[in-house]
Amino acid sequence: MAPMVTKRDAVALPSDPQKAEVDLATMPEEELLGLRLSELPLRIEGTWLEACIAQLNDELKARHILFQPRCYLADEWLTPENEPVIGIPFYLAHPRLIKLQKKMLLEAEGDNHDWCMKLLRHECGHALTYAYDLNRKRSWQRVFGHPSAPYEETYRFRPYSKSFVRHLDYYYAQYHPDEDFVETFAVWLTPGLDWRSKYAGWKALDKLLFVDRLMASIAGKPPLRASGRQLWKVATIRSTLKRYYQKRRAVEAEDFPEFHDANLLRMFRQGKEEGEVRQPVARLLQSHRKALLTTVSNWTGERRFMVNEVYKAVLARSRALRLVSEEPDSVALLQLATYLTTLMMNYRYTTRLRGEL
Repeated sequence: MAPMVTKRDAVALPSDPQKAEVDLATMPEEELLGLRLSELPLRIEGTWLEACIAQLNDELKARHILFQPRCYLADEWLTPENEPVIGIPFYLAHPRLIKLQKKMLLEAEGDNHDWCMKLLRHECGHALTYAYDLNRKRSWQRVFGHPSAPYEETYRFRPYSKSFVRHLDYYYAQYHPDEDFVETFAVWLTPGLDWRSKYAGWKALDKLLFVDRLMASIAGKPPLRASGRQLWKVATIRSTLKRYYQKRRAVEAEDFPEFHDANLLRMFRQGKEEGEVRQPVARLLQSHRKALLTTVSNWTGERRFMVNEVYKAVLARSRALRLVSEEPDSVALLQLATYLTTLMMNYRYTTRLRGEL
């Protein structure tokens, strides 16, 4: 059995007695949101995360890899650059905070065992890279690319590419050479996964075979660096939970259903007054879906499946807001086509939907 997580690996409880008295389970939400992240009485030890970390260590041990990354509570999933440690989101350390995370940001990334393990294996790939300086090897760079490539804020991906493994959502292996390796490593490490069969005929199989050889080359060898700085540690963050969520929602605005609301409400109106004939916008969108997707795809050069993703979001908000049009159908359809085209052109050149209409 791999050793269990020790207190050195966990975030210590606050030394201030007043902080230790905080009852996250019963505290009113407004009071909770007013707490600084550093005031949250959290640690890994004694939570379900401890078992997940122990499982990761067992998986590494089974592959004869001596390195076992130190884990700590941070503001999000992360591995600081060049530091062989893993930051786990603070909210996963308490059920109340998981619930709050879902309310504020729609999901709590890694909030169940299988999801948490996928993310731990991913971050472990980063930590292992830094522990053994793997991405400095020329053979690594020939297979995955140069690690000095810039990390852009967003990335474009090819959803049908067989040159990359598929581990985390959104084709994350295509983001950066480091992520390509890390995702490949995570697939390789996953117990019970027959990756040779699953990726037979894919170019990604060559990457998996390379990782298999690379891991054999470090098996039984101690890491060059076994520990590192625990950056963005939750115990050091003085921002309140309220401010933390305000910043996250601003950054991730496109992921929230109401992202389209302001623009749609400028074009259309809500409700249907008695005695007036108005065309529901959702009905227009559904009736002319194929024409809209074809037109917008042709105008922008963007793939239909990406246009369809945005179309579905606009349709959902049009239905939820009960939008109606007082214009002739041809005018309303032109407005919708223009709006979708604007969004897709923003996406094409910035990989973001945001932009001025």
